[in-house]
Amino acid sequence: MPRIALVTARAARGTDPDMLPLLAALRAACADTHEVDWDDAAVDWTRFDLVLPRSTWDYCERLPAFLTWAERVAGQTRLLNPLAVIRWNTDKHYLADLARAGVAVVPSTFVEPGEDVAQRVETLLAAHPSADDLVVKPAVGAGSRDAQRHARGNFDAIVAHAGRLLDAGRSVLLQPYLDHVDAHGETALLFFDGVFSHAVRKGPLLQRGADATTDLYARETIEPRVPSASELHVAERALAAVPFAGPLLYARVDLIHDGDSSPRLLELELVEPSVFVTHADGAGERFARMIVQRTQSI
Repeated sequence: MPRIALVTARAARGTDPDMLPLLAALRAACADTHEVDWDDAAVDWTRFDLVLPRSTWDYCERLPAFLTWAERVAGQTRLLNPLAVIRWNTDKHYLADLARAGVAVVPSTFVEPGEDVAQRVETLLAAHPSADDLVVKPAVGAGSRDAQRHARGNFDAIVAHAGRLLDAGRSVLLQPYLDHVDAHGETALLFFDGVFSHAVRKGPLLQRGADATTDLYARETIEPRVPSASELHVAERALAAVPFAGPLLYARVDLIHDGDSSPRLLELELVEPSVFVTHADGAGERFARMIVQRTQSI
């Protein structure tokens, strides 16, 4: 009987809608499965055959400690997704890698501490004259924390928001707000072991002028969705461009549409994404089956 750890954060306990269904599905598949806090110093990770980050949603506030933990676990047992993927995907600079690989990514500009943020904002506004709003978010972030949508005319607020993040030593990601999302929402496509499983619609999160969420993650409206052929194509192209050997055990590809109704990659979630198994028949069982198969291939 394989021993599996589904890893969470103390603050996320009881809030992850995937956790109980996955625990049940894995136990039904004859896996000895436990929910474990990633920073619990008492845990002996060597007793697990497989360790899966599932709701480690505080990692962005404690990234050095989280990556140190991941490195330690990877040296003691099997960590999936792998350590190299986790290191790469916890920082949204990966979007630049995917854009260079030809993936249709939401236009993204990064500003680093010490750079002239006002000049970078001016350049972005000039490059996207039809964008009514800009999004400011940290390059290392999760759950829409510290992310805000600003009207393009509110230049001082944009610069001030980015400046606060930079002053804290954080890199900043600037993006034009693609307002097609207000009507269409996001499409999140879930892949297990490289195979498409299901998709959901996520309602728009960022309202113009609204404060950034102070919770562990922003509350979302979720419902099942059948992705279009073009959405599937972009999602598969994004996964194929990941610079590591695959297939990955799990991946979520978040897409929104631009002004031409073409799908663009908003985020590629490979560390601790919600996988919405309750929104598709058999999804929990499919994921559990793939997880158990990975323990048998060690």
